[in-house]
Amino acid sequence: MTDATPLSARTVADLGRETPSGEVLHIPGYPLEDRRVGIVHFGVGGFHRAHQALYLDRLFGAGHAVGWAVCGVGLLPGDVRMRDALTSQDGLYTLVSTAPDGSHDARIIGSIAEYLYAPDDPEAVLARMTESDIRIVSLTVTEGGYNYNPGTGEFLADTPAVARDLARGAEDAPETLFGFIVEALRRRREAGAEPFTVLSCDNIRGNGDLAQRMILAFARLRDADLAAWIEAHVAFPNCMVDRITPVTTEADRAKVAEDFGVDDAWPVVSEDFLQWVLEDRFPAGRPAFEEAGVQMVDDVEPYELMKLRLLNCSHQVIAYFGLLLGHTYAHEACRDELLVRFTRENYMDGEGTPTVPDVPGIDLGQYKDQLIARFDNEHVRDTLARLAAESSDRIPTWMVPVIRENLAAGRDVTACAAVVASWARYAEGVGENGEEWPVVDRLRERVMAAAAQHDDDLLAFLRDEELFGDLVAHDAFTRPYAEALTTLREQGTRALLEKLVG
Repeated sequence: MTDATPLSARTVADLGRETPSGEVLHIPGYPLEDRRVGIVHFGVGGFHRAHQALYLDRLFGAGHAVGWAVCGVGLLPGDVRMRDALTSQDGLYTLVSTAPDGSHDARIIGSIAEYLYAPDDPEAVLARMTESDIRIVSLTVTEGGYNYNPGTGEFLADTPAVARDLARGAEDAPETLFGFIVEALRRRREAGAEPFTVLSCDNIRGNGDLAQRMILAFARLRDADLAAWIEAHVAFPNCMVDRITPVTTEADRAKVAEDFGVDDAWPVVSEDFLQWVLEDRFPAGRPAFEEAGVQMVDDVEPYELMKLRLLNCSHQVIAYFGLLLGHTYAHEACRDELLVRFTRENYMDGEGTPTVPDVPGIDLGQYKDQLIARFDNEHVRDTLARLAAESSDRIPTWMVPVIRENLAAGRDVTACAAVVASWARYAEGVGENGEEWPVVDRLRERVMAAAAQHDDDLLAFLRDEELFGDLVAHDAFTRPYAEALTTLREQGTRALLEKLVG
C-alpha cells in the first residue's frame, strides 16, 4: 500500500488520471470547496455511504446544487474510527460496486463535507442542526437505535443513556439521538426557525412512522408542549432502501490501493444493485432525488413490505442455516441447492409472498429470482456472520410480523418456525461439529441463556415476550418450531431441510 496515494481533497484530482490496474476511477466532477451542508446524518456507516451519499454525489455531479452536502454525526465509541477516517480525508472515500460478472464501478464520493463526533463537542452538533440551511436530519442507526420494545412497540425510557438525557437540564448537552433531535428542534422553535424534516433510512417497516413515535415519546417525557409542536410541524417521511453492503475488510482496503492507487482509510464495497423508494413529504425542501434515480411515491408501504419480507427475511433464512451447515459467505449458502430450495420455495413463495401486497410495477416472481442472484454474487463476499448479527433486533422486526399475519389468516408458518428454531440453535453458540462462534447481539447474554435451557425446555427461547410477544401461546407455531428445533439438535441441519423441502 506504500505506492498508493493518501486520499484527500488535495490529491483527489490526480487519482482520476490513471489507475494501476487500468480500471476507471471516477472522481467528483464538482468543486469540493463549494459544498455546503444541508443535511445532518446520524449513523454514517457503510450502508449510508453506499446509498444515500451516492445519490447525492450523483446529483452534484449532474450539476445540481451542492448545498445539500452531508454533515455526518457519530454518537458511539465505535464511531471514533469513522471520525478519524473521514476527517483525515476531507469527507472523501472510495465506493466500489461489483456486479455478478465481476465488473466494477469505482468512484470517489464527495457528498460528505463534514463529520462530527458528538462526544467531542456536543454543542457543535447542536449548532449545526439549528442552522437555517439544515433542512433534513437523516438516520441510519439500525433497528436497535430506535430504543423500543419490538413486542409492544413501547419506547424504552429506562435505558441508561436515554434516562440520563431525560434527567438532564435544558442547558446540559445531550448524549442520544433523541436528545440531539429534540433539543435542536426546541432551539429552532424558540428562534422562530422552520423545523427540519426527519428522514429515517433504516430497514424497518414504516421507518418514518417509527422515528416519529419514538422521538415524540422522548419529547413528551421532556416537554409536552414541545412534543405537540413537533407532532404538528415536523415531517417524518417513510422510505424503502436497498443495497447489500458488507463490512469493509483490510483485504478490501488493500485491493482499493492495488487496483486504483488509493490509500483509503475506510473504503466501501457493495453490490451493483441500488434502490430507494421515498415518500415525497419534505415541507422544508429537499434535493432533486428523482433526478438521481430515487423513486418518489405517495405510498412506500408495498415496496417496503416486499423488501423487508422477501429480502431481509430471506437473509435471516440463509444466515443461521448457512452457518449451521458450515458455510461462511452468502454466495456459498446460495450454492447449497437444498438451502436455496427451502429459501425460495418454502419461505419466499410459501410464507413471505402471501403477506406482500401488490407492488406497482414489480413482478414478484422476477424480484425473487433477482434476490437469489444477488445473494449469489461471490464478488460481494457478504458474510453470514454479518447477516446473523443483532438478531434480536432483526427477527422481531422483520419475521415475527410475517408469522403473526399468516397465523391470523390461518396460513402455514412451518418455514418461519424453522427459521426461528435455527436462530435458537445458532444461539447455543456451538455448531454441529463442535465449532464455536461469537453470537453478536445487544441481548447476547439473554438469548444465549435462553438457548442453554433447550435440554429442559424446547420453548425456552420463545418465552421472551419482548422478542416474540405471545407466540409461545400459539400451538400452530410452537408445534413446528419444537419439531424443527428437535431435528436440528438431534439429526442436524441438512436432515431438517431435507424433511422440509420434501
